[in-house]
Amino acid sequence: MATLKLRPVAIDTYRENVAYMHRACNVYHSEGFQALNKIEIHKEDNGTPVIAVLNIVDDETITAPGELGLSEQVFDQLGLPPGTPVKVRHATPPASLDAVHRKIDGEALSREDYFGIIQDIVENRYSKIEMAAFLVGCAETGFERDEVLHLTRAMVESGDRLEWSEPLVADKHCIGGIPGNRTTMLIVPIVAAHGICMPKTSSRAITSPAGTADTMEVLAEVDLPPEKMHEIVQRERACLAWGGTARLAPADDILIAVERPLSMDSPGQMVASILSKKVAAGSSHLLIDIPLGPTAKVRSHQEALRLRKLFEYVGDRMSLTLEVVITDGTQPVGRGIGPVLEARDVMQVLRNDPLAPMDLREKALQLAGRILEFDADVRGGQGYFIARDILDSGRALAKMEAIVEAQGRNPHPPEPGRLVQEITAPRDGRVAAIDNLQMASIARLAGAPLDKGAGVDLVCKVGDPVRRGEVLYRIHADFPANFDFARDAAAQNDGYTLEQD
Repeated sequence: MATLKLRPVAIDTYRENVAYMHRACNVYHSEGFQALNKIEIHKEDNGTPVIAVLNIVDDETITAPGELGLSEQVFDQLGLPPGTPVKVRHATPPASLDAVHRKIDGEALSREDYFGIIQDIVENRYSKIEMAAFLVGCAETGFERDEVLHLTRAMVESGDRLEWSEPLVADKHCIGGIPGNRTTMLIVPIVAAHGICMPKTSSRAITSPAGTADTMEVLAEVDLPPEKMHEIVQRERACLAWGGTARLAPADDILIAVERPLSMDSPGQMVASILSKKVAAGSSHLLIDIPLGPTAKVRSHQEALRLRKLFEYVGDRMSLTLEVVITDGTQPVGRGIGPVLEARDVMQVLRNDPLAPMDLREKALQLAGRILEFDADVRGGQGYFIARDILDSGRALAKMEAIVEAQGRNPHPPEPGRLVQEITAPRDGRVAAIDNLQMASIARLAGAPLDKGAGVDLVCKVGDPVRRGEVLYRIHADFPANFDFARDAAAQNDGYTLEQD
């Protein structure tokens, strides 16, 4: 094996191990390396090698001949100081790639196949190209329901599991696709104020303008280590944290990093992703929200029922008490789309502000009520009224403030984007429909969720009468390029359908 000296390269390659070698390096020629080859990097003590995808550079300020540059992620994995000699060689292709090829050909895979694939992904044996091939193969050929179960179990076993020593640990998840649907941040303080344990770990947005973690980050720290999560939950009965720091089903986080730019979210992969995270987080009782609508992820009642059955099948075999509700997904929920604007909506509801969006409040109460009914002491049908009393009394607000303080209040919460464009009605009429996909797209083009203040602020909802020139919604952005992208998209399709009043 050839020997090179380590050099850190300050590049965040986002969950992919990348190494850099100069084109004039003797090793590059003698070993027959090519760009995008996978290489094994061996420490001098011949321990377990680290695998990385090789990039070739021509700039000695990045990596000089005789050096091996490493991106931040792989350099941290090796844990060796700069200049340390390491040995490199061609990596052996992961054995599980054979299963990926069989999946692409339409074959159903076994439990062992999925465990092998997930193990190799966690050990960085897959490049992003190979992971994309796996995801596309699964999306195109579909899953049998036992395959979804195998994938779920494999992803749970890929990382750590949280234990809460409680008979009832509640959680809730929406499959997404509805902008502004920030009910979780209302449900958690309501349920915790009742006394049910609800340690909420959430992902960041995949294809939406904001996830729960993105929005909660406007108010408080969400990157919590497991020890701090336990401490907060023990004291407050709940938290609202990002699940990535806890190493819960880490294979899912790696796959999400590939899914995001591809805007992929196939049903089987989605069920495995959601349930693996919930099982790993220690949940015993779970409520799943499936919004149904013409521009939602799920567009037919038949499709919603199929998805519900798949959730129930896998959840039952993972020992989860699971309830699935199908909700109205015909338009965005609340007014804000984007982290700052959605956080504003949440706090307005918690404060019982007269300006609070009533649809967000009502949906949160309905879902919170269903979770409260997991409690054996709550009679069926009474959950909604208990949730409403907790919210109206201010107990939910007090609990949310306590959770924010415990996690670490954001001392400088971001504001809505300073660049504002009003989108107005082209004629008189009544709002007949709002396109969820288009509104989400406009908000993402404006910079959400990475730019917390970016997004769309709805003024009119379905059923509202409008006059020509009246404001339908406002676009917020922080950067001119994003602002122009969002304005251009809105000019081509504003996302609203008006009918004659």
